Amino acid sequence: MNVTHRFRGYFLRGLAVLLPTVLTIWILAWGYGLIERNVSVHINKGLVKAQTWVWAQTHRGMSHEAVKTYETQLTEKYAKSFASSIVGLLIALVAIVLVGALLASVVGRALWRVIERSIMNTPVVRRVYPYVKQVTDFILPPEDHNRIFSKVVAVEYPRQGCWSVGFVTGSGMRGLSQDEEQEFLTVLISSSPTPITGPVVIVPKEEVVVLDMTIEEAVRFIVSGGVVAPNDRHSDAPPAALVEQENY
Repeated sequence: MNVTHRFRGYFLRGLAVLLPTVLTIWILAWGYGLIERNVSVHINKGLVKAQTWVWAQTHRGMSHEAVKTYETQLTEKYAKSFASSIVGLLIALVAIVLVGALLASVVGRALWRVIERSIMNTPVVRRVYPYVKQVTDFILPPEDHNRIFSKVVAVEYPRQGCWSVGFVTGSGMRGLSQDEEQEFLTVLISSSPTPITGPVVIVPKEEVVVLDMTIEEAVRFIVSGGVVAPNDRHSDAPPAALVEQENY
């Protein structure tokens, strides 16, 4: 029984160490394959077409069969090689960066709003796009999270004595603040594993506890269901030990 218990412990410990690395490599390989199959291959074909056209213009007397032969040779030499897939991948990454730079400008954001409005007006696509966008919003860079959320707080929700982690998204409603004669904050109570979704509550400012936690740390904490806590505030004791300490 002791051997079985040790074997199980060693297995789970090894799995806990190796699984993140294996999953990271698998995700990177899957992402590379996805871009290579759906983006890079078309970029490489376009490059071959362009190079073939330039060659045909500089060799004007060549027959159509000769041009096709030259294009086939280029395809075999470049478009299907590993080096060409890397080139196509780099071009795709540069294109993504350029799109991001465009969307960072006022004109780019206005143009994207028009495109997104058109997408949301498409009968079938509008049923899928909002949910896909929620997933992609998950991986926004920390600076984008900081623009959306101002600080990480804890509020008593959904009942008194039960604390929930949330993000301050703004001040309370003006009419409510004037009626109650106190300052309110609007807080998004994040749900796990999607921190950008959840109920929005308006609570008095004095009832909000500001947490010593960055936006990025809070997002990781929520996505992991509380497993990944900020390093400097993470207890080394396992949950069972903590419960046992509190009982005595």
